[in-house]
Amino acid sequence: MPFLLCLKKKKSPVPLGRSIFQKHTPPIQQNYQALLESCLKNKCLFTDDTFPAHISSIGTGALLKKLPRNLQWKRPHALHKSPIFYAAHRKQLDLCQGLVENCWFLAALEALTFHQDILAAVVPQNQSFERKYAGIFHFRFWHFGEWVDVVVDDLLPVNEAGELLFVSSVYKNVFWGALLEKAYAKLYGSYEDLQIGQVSEALVDFTGGVNTRIKLAEAPPGLWDILTRATYSRSLMGCQTQLGTTKVLKNGLVAGHAYTVTGIRKVTCQYGPENLVRLRNPWGKIEWKGDWSDSSYKWELLSPKEKILLRKKKDDGEFWMSLQDFKIHFVDLVICKLTPDLMSQEDGKKWMYSLKSGRWVKGSTAGGSLEFSNGNFWMNPQYWLNVLPAEDSQKSPSTCSVVISLMQKHSSKHRNRAPHLFIGFLLYKVDLQYQESTRKLPPGFFTQHQPVNKHQVFLDEREVTHDFHLEPCVYVIVPSTLEPQQESEFILRVFSRKHVLREMGGNTSFTLSKEIVDRYEGKIWEDFFTKHFEQNPEINAVQLQRILNNISWRNFQSFRLNFSLDSCQGILALLDLNATGTLSIQEFRVLWKRLLFYLEVFQKRDTKRSGKLDLVELHAAVQETVDDDDTLFLKQCCRGGDNQTCTRMRKAALFQLFTSNEKSSSSRLNMITTDLVN
Repeated sequence: MPFLLCLKKKKSPVPLGRSIFQKHTPPIQQNYQALLESCLKNKCLFTDDTFPAHISSIGTGALLKKLPRNLQWKRPHALHKSPIFYAAHRKQLDLCQGLVENCWFLAALEALTFHQDILAAVVPQNQSFERKYAGIFHFRFWHFGEWVDVVVDDLLPVNEAGELLFVSSVYKNVFWGALLEKAYAKLYGSYEDLQIGQVSEALVDFTGGVNTRIKLAEAPPGLWDILTRATYSRSLMGCQTQLGTTKVLKNGLVAGHAYTVTGIRKVTCQYGPENLVRLRNPWGKIEWKGDWSDSSYKWELLSPKEKILLRKKKDDGEFWMSLQDFKIHFVDLVICKLTPDLMSQEDGKKWMYSLKSGRWVKGSTAGGSLEFSNGNFWMNPQYWLNVLPAEDSQKSPSTCSVVISLMQKHSSKHRNRAPHLFIGFLLYKVDLQYQESTRKLPPGFFTQHQPVNKHQVFLDEREVTHDFHLEPCVYVIVPSTLEPQQESEFILRVFSRKHVLREMGGNTSFTLSKEIVDRYEGKIWEDFFTKHFEQNPEINAVQLQRILNNISWRNFQSFRLNFSLDSCQGILALLDLNATGTLSIQEFRVLWKRLLFYLEVFQKRDTKRSGKLDLVELHAAVQETVDDDDTLFLKQCCRGGDNQTCTRMRKAALFQLFTSNEKSSSSRLNMITTDLVN
């Protein structure tokens, strides 16, 4: 199958306006131990209703055409008289691809089998079909910044002959690979959602590591040294062949296919040394036919000892080839580093790791790239990075190795139903005057300064990673989509020997008056909200609307508050921190305090007691809640407007400003002014 589906189609910018931010759908969390004990107690086998033994778990598209007519779901005990979960004593490269074209997943999994400790973290080894068997298994994946436990039952799709349709083992009684694939399919929506992917994605999902991608046509002169360090640092490696019209080429390689790099070896031939790379086809068959293949004459050039040690005449999908042929016939080499010291000579030293979560929100923080942003690039999230010299480095290091990774999250439950956006980031060195600032850098900074990575390329991939050698100094990282007003959540990761990372443009502090606290933080909170949340631990947008519209706002007599369902859906999208689609009591308390504060400011500035703010009053209210840069931005956006009051202004100023939970006050203002000036 194609290793990478290119989605480089011309995309039109999303029109500016109102939207409800589409959050990434987190995986369903199930308690494996509790479910296991319940099944054992009730003497029943587990069936997973969240990923049922049904055609819906396989998919809805092209994969269905490959399925046999008499598709069945059976447990391993019905497929073999003595099934085993995992056999550590057997040859580890024992998995074969099935009907799902997921060679990228298999190639990554093959790499994982060379590191038993990493494999044990993903595939808990204390599972079996004998002791405490209840038809339930679990696996762990690194999923956008955190390790998640995915539970599955052991009902597997088979044909009429009882053969597994998807991943299987060459040992017919071993089932860990098939169950792991099922858990991975559940994590990403369905088996069909595994049809398109990259080996780099799966390597990160198995390890939480960070990727380095090397275009082999432009490989650095020190590629062999990089491969050597990768091998000794326990990095996982995969690669891909060029796409082509013929599936299996005359040289034995499969076009557009993912392979695992399983080893390297420098051998001594009669004419001198030769660097060899060992690879494996995840199909478990079909091998390279050129120099250093199983039947190549080149083996006769080695000493008998090396020849016996390395050469294996067996069609198991694994083969050797020279480094030169590797660079010619493969396109990309992906190295997943468990510690990002691969490109550094300071191997074995400790690295720091920081992770920040963020969002690009239309009309707020989705500024787009410099090329497309039309002056709004500064609106993107900004991250202050202070690169420090490590204490155990050389006395005066000129540069420090820094790895920066930007990863976008898919908003759909199904990973392949929402194409990746083109994403990237720019890195700027910060002048002395801005180094202590906690606010976002102004638009002028980005017009007057050049980024460190001047030739940044935006890629429609899940993760974009770059290695830098930076002077110890303060920098700002600006992640963005290629075009403005495109929405997504993302995580930003930074690895270095020593650094400090924080988001710029933090929350504005606020203080409520004693009268408001006494009135609304006391009796109403205890008598009304606590009772409601006891009945409904999580509330949706409709319930939120009902609560807010049934409160007696006695301290705010000048106007009657009426929250629309649209406003409540927007509030929920901004405040739903754990992405459940509902608000918890903790999340509601954040809304409650902000709402009280902004209502108090509104009433204070509504001197005419009209229930509306004209531009002068609105400017005064804004000045009290946000910083000077935001006020200037508001004035620029409102330029040309008059002092006429209107319901729309009240709605924009009151409900969007008052209910926003954006960390950046600039983002909050942009949401208001978008409605004001449109």
